[in-house]
Amino acid sequence: MQADSKPNGCSCCGMSRRCFLNAASVLPAAALAGAGLTSLARAQGGDAKGLGEYIDLASFRPKPKVRVMNVVVRQKLPYWLGWPGTSYDVAGKDKEYSGFIAKSAARLGIGLEREPAALEAPEAVEAYVRKVQSEKPDAVLVQIQHMASWKMAEKIANDGGVPTIIFAPIGMSFTGHVLKISRQPGVYVISSLETGAIEQAMRMIRAKKQFAESRLLVVAGKERKEETLDLLGTKVRRIPRSSLNELFAKMPETDEAREVSRKMRRQAKKIVEPSEKDTLNAARSFMTAKRLLRDEESNGLTTDCLGMVQTKVMPTPPCMAATLFQDAGITYGCEADVFAAISLMFTSYLFDKPGFINDPVPETVKNLLITAHCVSPTLLNGFGKPAEPYILRSHSESNIGVSLQVLWRESQPVTLVRFKNPNELILDTGKVVANIDTPPAGGCRTNFEIAMDRVEDARDVLGFHQVVFYGNHRRDVEAFCQMYGIKVVHSPEHAPEIGSSVPKPA
Repeated sequence: MQADSKPNGCSCCGMSRRCFLNAASVLPAAALAGAGLTSLARAQGGDAKGLGEYIDLASFRPKPKVRVMNVVVRQKLPYWLGWPGTSYDVAGKDKEYSGFIAKSAARLGIGLEREPAALEAPEAVEAYVRKVQSEKPDAVLVQIQHMASWKMAEKIANDGGVPTIIFAPIGMSFTGHVLKISRQPGVYVISSLETGAIEQAMRMIRAKKQFAESRLLVVAGKERKEETLDLLGTKVRRIPRSSLNELFAKMPETDEAREVSRKMRRQAKKIVEPSEKDTLNAARSFMTAKRLLRDEESNGLTTDCLGMVQTKVMPTPPCMAATLFQDAGITYGCEADVFAAISLMFTSYLFDKPGFINDPVPETVKNLLITAHCVSPTLLNGFGKPAEPYILRSHSESNIGVSLQVLWRESQPVTLVRFKNPNELILDTGKVVANIDTPPAGGCRTNFEIAMDRVEDARDVLGFHQVVFYGNHRRDVEAFCQMYGIKVVHSPEHAPEIGSSVPKPA
């Protein structure tokens, strides 16, 4: 390390060693990626053009302005007969639900605009619809307070022209009220006392806006070009593969790189192959990806990682860097697979959880699906929540660099998603059975078995590079796709009869 060129400064980066270590010491290793140290770096006089400058990874996550209009529809008070019943505390429940909605919106960074008075007459609904049409918010959240008010809610949903969430606590509907509208594109009906579903619904609106304000960087090939994906609105910028390895070759070994390397080694349950030099190179790869993302004004990336390893233009695969990105809520996808990366964005934006790209392998004796890859996040429970344990390994196919073998929780429900294209998504669910070590197995470092739900034969699971993440979110994913016109495809529930022709896999 070079001597300080000025008091409290460091000549190799924009922040003193003491400042960086003090700030980083309070963070878990995986959270280093999102550490908010930009202001510290600036305070230490960092050179904006210097490759060693600290870049806050969290700054790449889109924070769009989201507007949700909120209104109550009901019959005129006081109620007499009819659900929810005269014993129902209308004012008390209105206060309770509205308070929860306001807090949820604040947590998600959503601007909530509540209509001061409940709509109790057709003319009031007509006026409100005109207001929605004029102001064009990102969504409308309608709260139903009487079973006879469904026509009002339907009027807003059908004529407002924006995505509509309808919240009807139990006691406000029969099956006939929700049967049709709950399956209508652009509408999400919550008939439940589970208020957490309201927050998830608003997260859905935010996620769509995040997609529209994201640019995915694809580092592969030799061309530079850009396109925009249908429905989601995400921009995809392609740049030459050489952009990454050439930048890596110039990236210095800074205090940030040394501290990231130390943290990843110190917090590992075990270290098998990687040397300290390996983890330092992996930390430099992490810094390189941040710099490239900033230079290209992008929000996530996917790289031709295997191509760079195969041609030996990089001494390390980007596996550890991708883990750090994923744990900070920033997409880093593998093998320049655009729709796998978009699927990673999907779990991150819609559920505030990182996902795991996998290569699917059928275990035919136990009838399980094995999912394997050398890049797994550790914050599987959600951003800001406890990490799962990991073992530091090499990248299995090349036996170089650093990959994390993350130990997924047994019996944990999981969801599998994969965008086939911008308009169609594969969706399945299951439960983790057991982690698999390599060796004795071959394949990638994070490697575990899933018992599939509904799918009779694991050989029939659709897709490749599906993204697996914690929780059974089947209905939440279906709700997002219904709201925004994306077709959902499930793996076949029943295996074909023995001797019959097998359909070509998707």
